[in-house]
Amino acid sequence: RFANYCMSHRKFSAPRHGHLGFLPRKRCARHRGKVKSYPKDDPSLPVHLTAFPSYKAGATHIVRQLNRKESKAHQKEIVEAVTILEAPPVVVVAIVGYTETARGLRAIKTVWAAHLSEECRRRFYKNWYKSKKKAFTKSLKKWDSDIGKALIESDLAKMKKYCKVIRVLIHTQPRMLPGRQKKADIMEVQINGGTIADKIDWAKEKLESKIPVSNVFAQDEVIDTIAVTKGHGFKGVTSRWHTKKLPRKTHKGLRKVACIGAWHPARVAYSVARAGQKGYHHRTEINKKIYRIGLGINNPDREKTSGNASTEYDITVKNITPMGGFPHYGEVKNDYVMILGSCPGPKKRIITLRKSFMPVRKVRYNEKINLKFIDTSSKFGHGRFQTRAEKSAFLGLLKKDKIRQEAQAAKSAAATGAER
Repeated sequence: RFANYCMSHRKFSAPRHGHLGFLPRKRCARHRGKVKSYPKDDPSLPVHLTAFPSYKAGATHIVRQLNRKESKAHQKEIVEAVTILEAPPVVVVAIVGYTETARGLRAIKTVWAAHLSEECRRRFYKNWYKSKKKAFTKSLKKWDSDIGKALIESDLAKMKKYCKVIRVLIHTQPRMLPGRQKKADIMEVQINGGTIADKIDWAKEKLESKIPVSNVFAQDEVIDTIAVTKGHGFKGVTSRWHTKKLPRKTHKGLRKVACIGAWHPARVAYSVARAGQKGYHHRTEINKKIYRIGLGINNPDREKTSGNASTEYDITVKNITPMGGFPHYGEVKNDYVMILGSCPGPKKRIITLRKSFMPVRKVRYNEKINLKFIDTSSKFGHGRFQTRAEKSAFLGLLKKDKIRQEAQAAKSAAATGAER
């Protein structure tokens, strides 16, 4: 008779609200997610980058067949939410060598490329329009003389001899994106795999060259996302900490904490929920599975591609951009990464993708993904059509299309009459 009887405690019946491990909850000092630690280097692997920047475009859903024997939905079609991250190629502009000291890593040498693009140099100025635009003009002249090239080779030789960690500076190409930003986002990425000499040779070869996201990540890989979350401004305790609202007739408001502590000690403990900043915090989310890495539709470095949202089962030629574009973003014209679920940040926010620290052993992470359908209907309201052709075939000739055709016919007739 005592089987269902269990002593409770306030720790379980009324647990605290909010995690104290994320204190202080204040605005992040940087806009771009920073990689604070990298995966452990394995010299047996080929040389590769460990992180890549991307931009959040929006979300959609996919249909696929589940291949998980322990699940009741095995061999059945399931619908899953996915996030689309646009990832144009990045440009390598510098090599940085670090040595290990008792206080951590210390940079020994930095070798910059011979040419830096304008969008990269914009990052070094607060006001590009009023500046003299002289950044790196003197240091880059090393590549023009034999003495300068000898100094560069000497720096690389010192890095090969003394350095334990090699990283590269890369920058994004904002002109390839639909936003207004002109300054490139610059970040440091560690190189793993191979020996130190292999890393430096690889980095020197890649200076000023573009690296696509497909060279860093692959489909079915599990990665981590690092970003700054969506900001919500100054919020009260109910919204910020999700504390329980007080009864309806409470004096001076009910979205409060009733007791913020005892008389003594005569101060408020750090663990008590208080009003303040909500959102715009630096967060890392682990184990995001890549469902697809799509090729861009107008990449200047290769032939124009189309149908980067088509599948083996849905052979309709369509691109990943939904009808009407992604809300608050626009069109995705470059390479993109499709990951399962959500990731931090609003639309247009830069998202840093990093290789996973630990090997994932759960069945759902090791499953091979074969997409059957990717939704490209409008994200404004209830989308009914996947492509413009499907919409026009269903609705027929619209009034605005008829007016446009008549205007074009009149224009062509006027041009023909003028030639005669």
